[in-house]
Amino acid sequence: MANTDKTLPPPSEAEAEILQIVWQRQPVSVRTVHEEIRKSRDVGYTTVLKQLQRMLDKGLVDRIPGKGKSFDYVATQPASETRATLLDRLVRTVFGNSTNDLVMHALGREDVSTSEIEQIKAFIAELEAEQGDNEDAG
Repeated sequence: MANTDKTLPPPSEAEAEILQIVWQRQPVSVRTVHEEIRKSRDVGYTTVLKQLQRMLDKGLVDRIPGKGKSFDYVATQPASETRATLLDRLVRTVFGNSTNDLVMHALGREDVSTSEIEQIKAFIAELEAEQGDNEDAG
């Protein structure tokens, strides 16, 4: 039986990996999830099935009738809500509630591209413009 509490537990790393596939392809079969994960690492079909059943019990996914006797899975929350929960947990537990430390750490990585930096600058400019608009209205 699925968890019907609106406050869902945050997904584990393995569950988050599965949710990425579910969000992109839903409704999605166990077979499809398994095939996607197998592209990056060796995992058994029954392992993926068991993980999806646990996620159903936690309320992270719902199960709907699929082809034949099989079931398909859909996420119970949009990606944005789950990502916000995971990010809040990361900032709190790893970066001592410092968003600044998180951003500095992320931007200090060697694999951040020039394009990504330009996108971040544009996003910051949008945030600054919104704050200016809010201050003018108040």
